[in-house]
Amino acid sequence: MKKRLLCLAVLALCAISFYHAFLRPFYGGAPLNVVREKAGRIVLVPLDGRPPCRQFVLDAADVAGVETKALPYEMQDYYTMPGDTKGAQKWLRENLAQSDAAIISIDQLLYGGLLSAREADKSHAEIEAFITYLRDLHAAHPTVPIYAFSILPRMIPPASIDDYYDNKYILAYSRLADRYALCGDPEDAAKMQKLEERIHPASLAQYLALFEQNEYLSRALIELVKEGTLERLLIGQDDGEKYSIPNIEKRRLQELLIEEQIPAERAAIVHGADELALTLLAVISAKGSVRRPQVYLDWNDEDTPDELLPFMAIPMRETVREKIAIFGGECTASAASADFVLFISAGSEKSLTARRKSARRIEKYLASGTPVALVDLSRHFAAEETLLPLLIEHGAPIEGFLAYAGWNTASNSVGTALSQAVTFSAMREKAKTRDDILALHASNLKLLNNRFLEDYCYLKDVITLVNTSLKKNGTKNVYDLDLERDYLAATALLRKAMDDRLQTFKNTKSCRRPFRVPLPNGESAELSVCDLQADMSFPWPRTFEIYLETTPFIVVR
Repeated sequence: MKKRLLCLAVLALCAISFYHAFLRPFYGGAPLNVVREKAGRIVLVPLDGRPPCRQFVLDAADVAGVETKALPYEMQDYYTMPGDTKGAQKWLRENLAQSDAAIISIDQLLYGGLLSAREADKSHAEIEAFITYLRDLHAAHPTVPIYAFSILPRMIPPASIDDYYDNKYILAYSRLADRYALCGDPEDAAKMQKLEERIHPASLAQYLALFEQNEYLSRALIELVKEGTLERLLIGQDDGEKYSIPNIEKRRLQELLIEEQIPAERAAIVHGADELALTLLAVISAKGSVRRPQVYLDWNDEDTPDELLPFMAIPMRETVREKIAIFGGECTASAASADFVLFISAGSEKSLTARRKSARRIEKYLASGTPVALVDLSRHFAAEETLLPLLIEHGAPIEGFLAYAGWNTASNSVGTALSQAVTFSAMREKAKTRDDILALHASNLKLLNNRFLEDYCYLKDVITLVNTSLKKNGTKNVYDLDLERDYLAATALLRKAMDDRLQTFKNTKSCRRPFRVPLPNGESAELSVCDLQADMSFPWPRTFEIYLETTPFIVVR
């Protein structure tokens, strides 16, 4: 009996040893417990209440080491319900004096959020009154720079145009109108005329009025840049295509910037929307840096730079270079001469065979201590087209990434990863002490793991599970959930599925593997994530995006 008990005890000890050695290794060291003092204060008016527009910026502000005060939730939009524009304008006026800079969404302040801006119905007089408000705001606080961004109407008709054929014909009309403006083909003009006869006049008039109204606003905002009311202005193009009416407005505004000789570092037309507040935060963070960001571009496939991904009006090469230009960055000829490598992967059925080569190349960068920001895109929004699962399979030290992003459009992801990398690099340049450097990495690891879990685990996997389960239970529209029934069921599904994936992810060798951090005086430390917790929910009654905040428990030795 004693021998049997002894054998069982030995087997139990072997099992525990095997579990900790291979499935849940512990690398030793002491938990990281350092606090970083905030330097500076920014006031934020987000584009809307979704996490990419608000929470991403607040998390990145921790990396930047600045205190950020955001517009209160009760004044912001909630899904299709517009925000309180008068309340938001009053709040900004009252809080600007205590700030070192402001990042403001024109769409939130004027219309009450992005969705409301898509249904915009403002007269020229109302726009002029808003422009006067901005002038008065600057006059009252002339030493506080205002960084503003505004979004062009997207190609897709607003939700209030709900006739199926109107939507179909308007999209065709929009493509033809842009192509005709560029090429002048009489056949396109004839096709447009036929489409006009099929579209309800009120629907077409409403659609075209959006662009006329927005161009009037954009021209007024550019004038504010010229006169110094706005420190910087980004005008974003949301959900574009190669040919569409938004491109016509974009070209007109670009011509105006050239005509008025306004430099790109003051005002620019860019692609994207949700990530622009985050981009402006990175611009502010990098302002005091000694030199411009030096970026080495690497691609998963030789065809990727010329790829035109879904919802984009320009190829990947132009998208990436446009984003780098926002920071005044420069592309280097080698990884050795760069601040970091921006690795762009746009996975598709054509590039599947190149995935392993790409993963190995990234592993070599990480092994050599080269900072890497990975943009992990998929043409079909599928996990099997991304690089992260291969990196995890290989046990690559992914917690050593500078940045990671793979959500929604190419411009969203490139802008997010680049903003995180630029912010971190600028702060790393300023960090002087061991504690400063370790605290900076701790803030960055939170942002990094947020993106791992949402961009990969949720958007490439769990969202399909949640949507399928809801539809099986009778939910017809996952973009408009019943708050009393569907929302609770969806939240329960989300938390169960994501917790399963979190448990698997945080116990992989890849997540727990240490990475080396250079410290002052030639010293270094090894950091590793010993545990990871996450809180998650749906911010709006739809499954398209989630609120997710991780808490990494970090060991340093």
